[in-house]
Amino acid sequence: MAVSSYPFDNQSTTESQYSHLFRELQDSGVVDSASGSAFSVSADAGGMYVNVQPGTAIVRGHVVVSTSVEQVPIPAAESASRSDRVVLRLDPSQNEISLEVVKGEPGAGAPPLTQTDSGIFELSLSRIPVPTGTTNIGTTVPQDERQFTGGRVRVWRTETRPASPRLGTLGLNLSTGRWEWHNGSGWVDLAPVIVWSTIEGKPATFAPAPHRHHWNDLDGVPSSFTPSAHTHTWDSVSGKPSSFPPSGHTHGKGDITGLQGDLDYLWNNKSWADHGHGNYAVWGHRHGGGEIDGHVNRAWGTDRVHTNGPGPGPWFAAWVDGNRNFCQNTSARRFKENIRDYWIEPERVLALRPRVYDRKNTDHKNELGLIAEEVDQTLPEIVQRNEDGVIMSLRYDLLGVALLSVVQEQENRIERLELLVHQLKERGA
Repeated sequence: MAVSSYPFDNQSTTESQYSHLFRELQDSGVVDSASGSAFSVSADAGGMYVNVQPGTAIVRGHVVVSTSVEQVPIPAAESASRSDRVVLRLDPSQNEISLEVVKGEPGAGAPPLTQTDSGIFELSLSRIPVPTGTTNIGTTVPQDERQFTGGRVRVWRTETRPASPRLGTLGLNLSTGRWEWHNGSGWVDLAPVIVWSTIEGKPATFAPAPHRHHWNDLDGVPSSFTPSAHTHTWDSVSGKPSSFPPSGHTHGKGDITGLQGDLDYLWNNKSWADHGHGNYAVWGHRHGGGEIDGHVNRAWGTDRVHTNGPGPGPWFAAWVDGNRNFCQNTSARRFKENIRDYWIEPERVLALRPRVYDRKNTDHKNELGLIAEEVDQTLPEIVQRNEDGVIMSLRYDLLGVALLSVVQEQENRIERLELLVHQLKERGA
């Protein structure tokens, strides 16, 4: 008869039948939470051993229980480094599940697991790095590879995903921190992060090819043309001189307005005949790059760095270029081209290390900041170098832009988790 059923009273039920039944009820894995210590593996500082904590696990429908810490020997090191695995090995021919070490090949990655349907089945607990020639495994850090049971929603790492998943298998991947499911051919995110490269139907180029717009199609245009009195930035003016002021010339004191404070004093008490000057404003700097009779001019008659001068403003952030010239920091779209999205992996930003340090040859002590060489290892986009390519400083003003990726990623995770919790509640889970 091709149809059979089990178990029933007065019926002999085999081990393989029970195993087949129980594995349909619960997947293989450690019976604990993902943060628990059941069957966790740690290095033993006493030599070539690892310690495996007590716990309970299910291996292909069979149960194994350990009630004390087990010390498992690691094979001797060789002339090249290797990776071993500590596993729970189901051997039906021996009627047991035991703790074993699967030895890796020198110079290669972790050894593969044996996972058959009716014979040997190995469930990985940890990957053990074995450095060249070491005699003490306690100097290494085992890599946790446990997967966990719990309802029908499982927890695993990328290296320990189910070997033969069915369509729709769902689990939390601890390596990526994402929920994923199997679509019959591969693993996909349950709630993938949408980035520009994954959007369908977007333009082939961005911005599109040069084109024109009708005045009525534009937003924010003036209500009348020519508009009422207004101002323009220097960069938006066309046909201006290539240098400003134009060629060298002189000004008398009576031709200059807005003199204040110490400058008024200097004008009134020093012999200032008409003189020449370069491309610099008169106020707020050392005249001619130096001092005037031992007196330094002050900005708007005050020692404060930020103060209201004559006129309504506005105030602008400034940069200093390689020739020590002050330049206005602009962010408007009209000053930019080839604009495109840019994603910074949050892990690169979160790896930055706040430091406290003392400045050499100064009185500046306990200064808080970052070290440019350390930032260059994870976030080189904000590191500045000199003409010879030597690291000099950081663009701290761009650090806030990089932090946007961290905030957006956290917001996406919160939204996905809230959605998942809502779905589970609706299903009565």
